[in-house]
Amino acid sequence: MKRRGVTVLAGFVLAVLLVAGINLARVPYVVMSAGPTVNTLSAVDDKGRACTVGAKDAPKSCQNVIQIAKTDASASKGQLRLVTVNVQSSVNVLDVIKGWFSDEQAVIPYEFVYPPDRTKDQVEQQNQEEFKNSQSSAETAALRKLGYPVRVGVGGVTAGGAADGLLKKDDVIDAVDGTKIESPSQLIELVKAKPAGTVLKFEVTRDGKAETVEVTTRPASDTDKTPRINIEVTTVQPHPFDLTIKLDDIGGPSAGLMFALGIMDKLTPEDLTGGKIIAGTGTIDDDGKVGPIGGVPQKLYGAQAAGAVVFLTPADNCAEAKANALPGLPLVKVATLDDALNALATLRAGGQPPTC
Repeated sequence: MKRRGVTVLAGFVLAVLLVAGINLARVPYVVMSAGPTVNTLSAVDDKGRACTVGAKDAPKSCQNVIQIAKTDASASKGQLRLVTVNVQSSVNVLDVIKGWFSDEQAVIPYEFVYPPDRTKDQVEQQNQEEFKNSQSSAETAALRKLGYPVRVGVGGVTAGGAADGLLKKDDVIDAVDGTKIESPSQLIELVKAKPAGTVLKFEVTRDGKAETVEVTTRPASDTDKTPRINIEVTTVQPHPFDLTIKLDDIGGPSAGLMFALGIMDKLTPEDLTGGKIIAGTGTIDDDGKVGPIGGVPQKLYGAQAAGAVVFLTPADNCAEAKANALPGLPLVKVATLDDALNALATLRAGGQPPTC
């Protein structure tokens, strides 16, 4: 073989090896892109894929995302879609370069997602815990809006304590000495307001029936005269139906708003969607306040791909969302659950709700 041919072949081999090396070399970045969207009003399998409960071809894992029992759940012609972000944690140089030049992807340092003081498994476990907490807060906020307030309950009674044999686990404390109880802190303050040895009249709901119980407070100890009734205080939200959210393989708190809307849609006769595909994101707390989330640009692409007609956007994310707005996808500004409900009502009436 001539020297020139050898040089060309060697150059080709080196180029191939270089490209192969680039493909194998891992870099300290992650690439974020649009993840799957899920209609909270639908049924999905264990992979998050849409299915129909009871259909012949439905997998055994097919189940409603929001499950209602002991009462009728209404059906909707539209969709309420939560949006997610896919995080590619094992990337090479070419992945990063493509991500940098893509409007639909974001490249960020690995440590921003997986801090060095925590393992990847620990981060993912935290994301799962946040996801579960978001479901709990969504349930609380939605049920409050539907007229089921949070109430104070008895989580346990200390053996030999002041309330032993008088109050029982799972009692709901309605009032103390005629004062309606609306929070654990209020109950504690009422107990502490009078000296130890005071008889307090507790109005409770026990097994669905109203009862009145008198409890004599006791000092915390021989040296601490703070009055106590020796119970574990918890919060409960009694309602005459069973409510369960079933969705796996998604982490983080950002689905809270869409879960709350999905619960309300199923428990009210009105179709909140108006037959439209609504996408959105945002955390939610027990009081219905909507909080900001991450990955807004990627979530917008996911919403657009799902055919959404609007994107419910947390107020604190509006600036970022506007900077990454997509044609044909209005950004509806929401700071609370009420804002979201009002926006959907406006859409059903043919109007335009407030945007970012």
